[in-house]
Amino acid sequence: MDDAAADDPVLAAAWHDLQADPVGTGAAAVSATLRGHAAVLAACAARNGPLLDRIRQWMARFPAAGGGVDMVANTLGGNAQVHGPVVQARDITGGIHVHQMPRPAAPERPIPRQLLPVPAHFTDRQRDLRALDELRDGREPGVAQVIVVSGQAGVGKTALVSRWLGSRTAEFPDGQLYVALRDGSPGDPASAAEVLGYLLRAFGETVEPTGLAERAALWRSVTAARRFAVMVDNALTAADVRALLPSAPGSLVLATSRHRLTGLAVDGAGFCRLDVLGPRAAEELFARGAGRARAEREPTAVREVVALCAGLPLAIRLAAARLAARPDQPVASLRDALTAGAGLLGELRAEGTDTVQTVLDASYRALRADAAHLYRCLGLLPATRFDPALAAAAAGLSDAEAERLIEVLVEANLLEPAGAGLCHFHSLVRLHAAQRAEAEETAPAREDTLRRYVDWCLAMATSAEELLSPSHRTLPRDYRFPPRAGRAFADESAALAWLETHREALTPAVRLAARHQWHAAAWQLADALWPMFLRLRLYDSWISAHETGLDSARLDGDTAGQARMLTSGGIGLRSAGRYDEAARWFSQALDLARAEGNLRDEAQALSGLGSSYRGAGQPDRAAAAYERALELRESVGYRRGAALSRLRLGELALEQDDFEGAAERLGRAHRELAAEHDPYDAARARALFGFALSRAGRREDGDRELRLALAEFEATGSAYWQARTLEMLGRLAEQDGDLAAARRQYEDALRIYAAVSPVDSERAEGRLRDLPPPEDASS
Repeated sequence: MDDAAADDPVLAAAWHDLQADPVGTGAAAVSATLRGHAAVLAACAARNGPLLDRIRQWMARFPAAGGGVDMVANTLGGNAQVHGPVVQARDITGGIHVHQMPRPAAPERPIPRQLLPVPAHFTDRQRDLRALDELRDGREPGVAQVIVVSGQAGVGKTALVSRWLGSRTAEFPDGQLYVALRDGSPGDPASAAEVLGYLLRAFGETVEPTGLAERAALWRSVTAARRFAVMVDNALTAADVRALLPSAPGSLVLATSRHRLTGLAVDGAGFCRLDVLGPRAAEELFARGAGRARAEREPTAVREVVALCAGLPLAIRLAAARLAARPDQPVASLRDALTAGAGLLGELRAEGTDTVQTVLDASYRALRADAAHLYRCLGLLPATRFDPALAAAAAGLSDAEAERLIEVLVEANLLEPAGAGLCHFHSLVRLHAAQRAEAEETAPAREDTLRRYVDWCLAMATSAEELLSPSHRTLPRDYRFPPRAGRAFADESAALAWLETHREALTPAVRLAARHQWHAAAWQLADALWPMFLRLRLYDSWISAHETGLDSARLDGDTAGQARMLTSGGIGLRSAGRYDEAARWFSQALDLARAEGNLRDEAQALSGLGSSYRGAGQPDRAAAAYERALELRESVGYRRGAALSRLRLGELALEQDDFEGAAERLGRAHRELAAEHDPYDAARARALFGFALSRAGRREDGDRELRLALAEFEATGSAYWQARTLEMLGRLAEQDGDLAAARRQYEDALRIYAAVSPVDSERAEGRLRDLPPPEDASS
């Protein structure tokens, strides 16, 4: 039997009757059988033509049986449509009654409240919650609103938005919907059409158009009279959000993203960028997750763990969860685990939760290839802040290419703006970037990146040195990647500003070069940074760089480099108040110079020894060393050096209250240094000259020289000597009995010293303490 006939028991019976012994069956019986099943056979014809043909073949053998039986099928063809009750039949005898039953009422749908629950240990964020309030309250009336909350992976964007929207349920009586996009996870992100379908179903729509444009139109129609909010979590592009915008006044689309989605500004979006937690809030979040009693028992370890997590809420929550799962483990053990073994990214994990590694991997996978390459290159560098020029040098790009790719990384919240055209990594992101570089870059490629960085630092610092300390720029420079031609800085102010802005990138480059045994580059870079150390008084960096530079110069076998490291480093030690160590460095420099027969270097070492003796309270030894240095410098015709020796002798005379003798030496030093085109040292001599004149009784002349020197230091950005000059003006005001003016000058000096010189800060604080308290104006 045909399969279609076998599915229908009535038709199967008819077929069985026909297949029985037809020879012995009477015509009347066959006819009755066929007539009895006529409706079944006709219905069969509509869906099974071959079966109908076989039935007709049987009937042809019994002509008498077929009387009155027409094998007719009722069909609908073409584009015909039928609406309402239908009766399909060949013959109708009697009446037909059609009873239309009422459609059962659809069950009432609940108002969609789909927001994710807020994490149990949600902490702080009051400022960010207020920022969202301000954006909402300042919306344009009569239109839908868009807000974007952006930030790096794991910073707590979803928790913040869930908390904020959850507090404003009454404002959205028609619902709060939630959709999550995949933002860089494996697989393609959800399409806008898929998301719109989900949102339409949330509002009860069961018939959905297939095309994006039609779904978007239906979405606007369905929501036109509703007041609701949609949270779009982990949006990847502005287009993801734009496709979901409704037309309903008062409605809100609030997107979270690891990207800034600045393209939504054309849609009137407001923007809120979420940063990491501050130290107190981070410690509170950890205590809530790990247990307050445990945290209070080990406050130092808690601070260290939180510092390792660098304020990133995801990292803090994972660290706390790890500890909570080990009730007998001290916090200090967690700290040790995070700094060893698999490292921070590998250890911060909890069951059922994305790890820091996972979320950063997702952001990284979403990058285009050229941006990912720059990300890896920057992750290798010891610098903490980057500008396009540094990034271009390290990655072998043009400045324009680097600037464009930095914008991509900033947009993805993998780099963060740091002001003054600089960007920086969050510490965990930096760790991830270095990890990807180690995994994906070859060893030669990594070495080239680091050497390009060192050579760029050396070239730029040398350009600054040529402007700021041209007399110091006498030693060679060796490059593997030669710098680009052209002058790097327009003037001295620009050069000094560059040194101050990049100081956190420059001194680590010295250590990096030494670690890779690029010894010439290491000591040459320490040498090139002389004006930065001298002007900004960064004593710790100054000394550290020269200790590294001295070791490298010795390994490089460069005698001139060793001499320079000893004398320049000795000045740093002396300036930091480490007089005995400074004297040892200068003594080594003196021995080296005498062995080489270099009178100029011998004079330099003697000058340094004199200053070390002076600082140690041995003025007679200091004067003898200064006088001998002056003789040697005059004998070799080193006029600038001789002027500097007179400056030193003038300072010594000032300390011994020989104001006339000091004024004579310092005035001559100022004139000679100005003639030698050394404006910085000339300004130093002028300031001391003005102070000496004032103490010698020529107050008007002295005050004029001090004010001129102060203006010169302000123009060149020499913070340390601004403070020194203000301190001298304060001393003169105190001497005159103008205590209010003295207090102002000391306070101004202290503000500057605080950033550049702890030794001088302590002295200025002492001067302020020694002043009588100001009189009460109300008495």
